Amino acid sequence: MKATILYGPGDVRVEERDLPRIEQPTDAVIRISATCVCGSDLWPYRGLQAINGPTPMGHEYCGIVEEVGSAVRTVKPGQFVIGSFFASDNTCPHCHVGYQTSCQQREFISTAQAPVLRVPMADGTLVATPDVPPDAMVPSLLTVSDVMGTGWFAAVAANVKPGMTVAVVGDGAVGLLGVLSAQRMGAERIIAMSRHEKRQQLARAFGATDIVSERGDEGVARIMDITKGIGADAVLECVGTQQSMMQAIRSTRPGGSVGYVGVPHGVELNGEELFFSHVRLHGGPAPVRRFLPELIDLVWNGKIDPGKVFDLELPLDQVAEGYRAMDERRAIKALLRP
Repeated sequence: MKATILYGPGDVRVEERDLPRIEQPTDAVIRISATCVCGSDLWPYRGLQAINGPTPMGHEYCGIVEEVGSAVRTVKPGQFVIGSFFASDNTCPHCHVGYQTSCQQREFISTAQAPVLRVPMADGTLVATPDVPPDAMVPSLLTVSDVMGTGWFAAVAANVKPGMTVAVVGDGAVGLLGVLSAQRMGAERIIAMSRHEKRQQLARAFGATDIVSERGDEGVARIMDITKGIGADAVLECVGTQQSMMQAIRSTRPGGSVGYVGVPHGVELNGEELFFSHVRLHGGPAPVRRFLPELIDLVWNGKIDPGKVFDLELPLDQVAEGYRAMDERRAIKALLRP
């Protein structure tokens, strides 16, 4: 089959790879209906994260089960399923408290930009939809595999509650779906930090009440001005740079919380500043599996439409253009159809 391989900075190719097969009794093999390029894929694409030789890519996926191992009980061939970017057994102590991305048996899904995918620990990783969805619903269902689940976790980690003022640092797909998550959780005021007009428009469509285009200290000053010197009750950090993390912390009121889901690159925190800020920090790789049933239900019943973040759709053999478009900020998120 043809699959996506990253050779080095800016060098994405579609090449032949062996078809996945059942290797363990707990595996499932699924035929991918849709996959996509993730913002985190851009770190190695830009050369900011090392890879060891040609690397298969992709960790967001949904599709039809083709085959299951002899020990699989919760999904079966013919079902449409969605899974997390980390496979998990969903039975270990960490899974039991809702942190499946820290599962003691976790395995990173890294070959999903392809027509077929092997999913380990299928019973603990995959969730089936009520039926095979209409094609128009597939993009929104795909988002819950990672980007919607990650935006949702950012809001959960930041302890977003009804009536709060929430700021979102980052206007990529995760940040935009963080806006949608905060809106769904009842935030009264949602400040989206964005310089890009198209992304600002989508942020407003998802529930943003205010747009702040400034960054760094100027961005913090604007948040303080908007909140009358108090700061936001909750801030979602969806980038992963030193500037974005400090902007998030300094925009948060004492006693408020930062939910950080941007994969950190070069982030260092000053213990004394954090100590006197009285700001809570929580985040990490989103435990998407915890949220899959709820998010699938919201999409299935038309309560949310996170698939709007896909503003570029390409066949898999044009995946390199998807990476380029996102790298150059010509696209928010690229959907791939095998």
